[in-house]
Amino acid sequence: MIEVRQLAKRFGEVEAVAGVDLSIPRGEIFGIVGPDGAGKTTTLRMLAGLVDGDSGTITIAGRDVRTNPDAVRDRIGYMAQKFGLYGDLTVEENMDFYADLFGVERVTLEPLKLKLLAMTRMTPFRARQAAKLSGGMKQKLALMCTLLHAPEVLLLDEPTNGVDPVSRRDFWLILEELVRGGMTLLVTTAYLDEAERCHRVALMHRGKLIRVGTPAELKAQTPGECYEVEAADVRGLRAQLQGAPGVLSVKPAGASLHVFLRSGALPPIGGGEWRRIEPALEDVFVSVIEGANEH
Repeated sequence: MIEVRQLAKRFGEVEAVAGVDLSIPRGEIFGIVGPDGAGKTTTLRMLAGLVDGDSGTITIAGRDVRTNPDAVRDRIGYMAQKFGLYGDLTVEENMDFYADLFGVERVTLEPLKLKLLAMTRMTPFRARQAAKLSGGMKQKLALMCTLLHAPEVLLLDEPTNGVDPVSRRDFWLILEELVRGGMTLLVTTAYLDEAERCHRVALMHRGKLIRVGTPAELKAQTPGECYEVEAADVRGLRAQLQGAPGVLSVKPAGASLHVFLRSGALPPIGGGEWRRIEPALEDVFVSVIEGANEH
């Protein structure tokens, strides 16, 4: 559904996107994770046809974004970080407004609105002004407006940023339901627990995709062995382990430490309770970014 080849974009001296390749099949949730300034938003804006790339090609649902932009726009839904809701309009009035923009026929609009309101559990709030909705409800309304023209591909730029955990969970349940219906999702996120819910994930850094794979594949590719270490003096133990033989990295993880050792290396003597664990995506992300910064 999405094919990207050698996509690049510069803003003056800044190389925002550098030779990105992507291939995303129908019905997949593909996540892009990266720090601020990595190039995630620029990539999505180019896919949506809002920004022209300097080089490379983008094909969505078999249509070229550059040569056939109108056909692509009919098949995608793009939800920016700040969606343009109208605070003085109600939930239903916002939906009616965006339906008019998309050219949705009235005969199909009413049953579609009822379906979307039920799916997002927003039916009781259809008469509430958008300005009086919670953050999570505003994102649900934005999603409903994006879905009114029945897109085949959904491009979401950090859709749950700043939303409470319960609303984030509800939002992702809706996304998973859409994918079961055959939709294809490309989502950027700053939350590693959300990346775990994607079928595949790309780690983006300085405009490049430096790792791509399923969450399990990314974890398996991380060098070394990961341990969770608990100790009475976590700060002191961390200082002691930094640079110790066999230690690749030491990172705080709540009240404990996550320590990567070279494969086959034994935990250094120095206290603490050591437990071998599978690395979390956060561990993978930090490890990969640190490795990229060293080169």
